[in-house]
Amino acid sequence: MRQFAFYCTKTLRKTFNPVRKKDNFLVFGSPKIENNEIQEVVDTLKSTWLGTGPKVNLFEKEFNQYKDGEYYPVAVSSCTAALHLSLVASGVTRGDEFITTPLTFCSTLNAIIHAGGVPVLADIDPVTYNIDPAEIEKKVNEKTKAIVPVHLNGRCCEMEKIKMIAENHNLKIIEDCAHAIESEHQGKKAGTFGDFSCFSFYATKNLTTAEGGMILAKSEEDAKRLKTLALHGMSNDAWKRYSDEGYKHYLVKECGFKYNMTDLQAAIGIHQLRRIEENWERRKEIWDFYRNSFSSFPVRTPAEVPNGDKHGYHIFNILVDDKVCGINRDQFLNEMTRHNIGVGVHYLSIPEHPFYQNHLDWNADDYPLAKTVGRQTVSLPLSAKLSDKDIEDVIKAVSQILA
Repeated sequence: MRQFAFYCTKTLRKTFNPVRKKDNFLVFGSPKIENNEIQEVVDTLKSTWLGTGPKVNLFEKEFNQYKDGEYYPVAVSSCTAALHLSLVASGVTRGDEFITTPLTFCSTLNAIIHAGGVPVLADIDPVTYNIDPAEIEKKVNEKTKAIVPVHLNGRCCEMEKIKMIAENHNLKIIEDCAHAIESEHQGKKAGTFGDFSCFSFYATKNLTTAEGGMILAKSEEDAKRLKTLALHGMSNDAWKRYSDEGYKHYLVKECGFKYNMTDLQAAIGIHQLRRIEENWERRKEIWDFYRNSFSSFPVRTPAEVPNGDKHGYHIFNILVDDKVCGINRDQFLNEMTRHNIGVGVHYLSIPEHPFYQNHLDWNADDYPLAKTVGRQTVSLPLSAKLSDKDIEDVIKAVSQILA
C-alpha cells in the first residue's frame, strides 16, 4: 500500500483519459458480517424467541461492560428511538429548549421536536466540526433544558467544557453517540459524560444490528422508566409474560412507544461487539492510509486526534472546495459514482433543509461554519470489510477526478 500511495501523489500531475473505474460498485458503509453472527441468528430462529428476550438482555450486559459498567443499558430499535426516549425521560415540557449542532443527521432535531422540545443550534468548531462550547454558552437562557452534543464522525466533543456549562446552568446532557461507539475523550468513554447517551447500530455503523440502538442511563430509576416507555408503557420486564415461568399479567403504567429491540437484532450485535476492537484496528489502518495518501491532494482531511482521545474512525471525510479543486462537491460525488465508488455526505447543515426553514425560520447563513462544511464534505468508504484493493480503488478514483 505504501508504493501505491507514492503512485497516487504523482497522478495529480497527469491527465487521465477514459475513466478507469472499479469493476464492481463499492457499496458505502457495507458492514463486515462473519459466520458467528449468522449462526447466532439461526440459533435465534430455531429457538422461536424472536422478539425482546434473553439475547437482548445479554447484549445489554456486554455493551455495558464494554462501557466500563458505569451506566444502565436499555436496548431499543434505533438511535432515533433512543434520543426520543431520553428526551422524554429527561422531563421535557413543551417549550423547553435543547441546544445541539447544525451539522448532524435530522433525527437529532426530529427527536427533540417529537418530544415537545425546541431545538436551538450552536455553530461548530472549524477544526473538529463538532459543536463549539463557546457557541453553546451564547445560546443558554432560562428556557434551556439540556445540551445534546453529537460526537461527529467518531471524534468526541470537548466534553469537559460542555459539562462545565451544564453544571453552571443546571442543565442535563444527552449525548448523541451514533458515530462514537469506540470513542474516548481524555481517557473517558463517549457516552459516560451525560445523563443519557444514545448509540446507533444501523447497517452502516461500526457495530451493526441491521437496525437498533442503545441508551445508557446514569440512574437506575431512569433506566427502568426507559424500558417501560420503550414497550408501550407496560410494566418492567413485560416481555417475560410468555416465558417458561408461566404467564404473567402486565399493567400499562404510562403512554409509551414501540421501541424495543428484538433478539434477532441482538444476535447480530453480540458478536459484532465481541470483535469491535479488531474491526476498529482495521479502520484505523485505513484511516491512516487515507490521511497519508491525501496529504498532497488539494482537499482538506480530518484533523489530528488529540493526545488522550480515541477516535471512533466511523466517517472519513474530505472537504472539496471548488475554488481549490476546480470541481464542486456535488460534481465530485457524481464522478465518484461514475468510478463505481459509493460515497456519502455527513451532513448538509440542518438549516439548509426546507422543513426547518419553514417551521423554525432557520437560515443557513446564521451558522456559516456548518454551512461551509456541509456544502463541501464528502464521506469516503470506511469499513473493516474493505480490502487493500478496495482502498487503492478509492484513492485512484479521487486522484483521477482531481487530476
